[in-house]
Amino acid sequence: MYDTILFDLDGVLVDMPNGHFEALNRALSLFGTSIHPDEHIELFNGLPTRKKIGMLEDQQRIPKGLCELINDIKQQYTKELIPQFCPPEYSKIIMLQQLKRSGYKLGCCSNSIKETLHLMLESAGLKDFFDFIIGNDEVQNPKPAPDMYVEAMKRLDSKPDKTIIVEDAPHGIISAKASGATVYEVRGVEDVHIGLFADII
Repeated sequence: MYDTILFDLDGVLVDMPNGHFEALNRALSLFGTSIHPDEHIELFNGLPTRKKIGMLEDQQRIPKGLCELINDIKQQYTKELIPQFCPPEYSKIIMLQQLKRSGYKLGCCSNSIKETLHLMLESAGLKDFFDFIIGNDEVQNPKPAPDMYVEAMKRLDSKPDKTIIVEDAPHGIISAKASGATVYEVRGVEDVHIGLFADII
């Protein structure tokens, strides 16, 4: 029997992947480059911003040495876009209310940095439902490594065989599976509602 449910954020609880894409491309445009939408879906979605920038450096699409500058600019654009991409979504609120009432411990594990993660959850009206929240800057290795899911289970005093993880992006799914937990793979936010958990409530 499961006792813990861990959620990714972007593309699972909020429809923010496009927000991250827009924010990064705004920042990259200042340096004469951009990421194509197909690249975003196939390669970059779900990775930390610094990792994305590093990949662009390796491809020689931006000069080396600009990672922190571009990252800082991107984070500022992300904050500006959060209200647009993370409004309250009542199907998510109802789902988390029901899971809490059913006694599940809830965690949110995101490849966004801690500050942005908390701002997105607050904007969406979801922050108070979670017993544990962790961003990519709070672990040594972000997704696709399993570190943040392993840490969440540790903090919530749960085990992999007692934990469900909800993920959408390929890097997140790799991370979730590597943690040993049961993984619910979803296509996006439209799949995440109370019906997803009909077999355990």
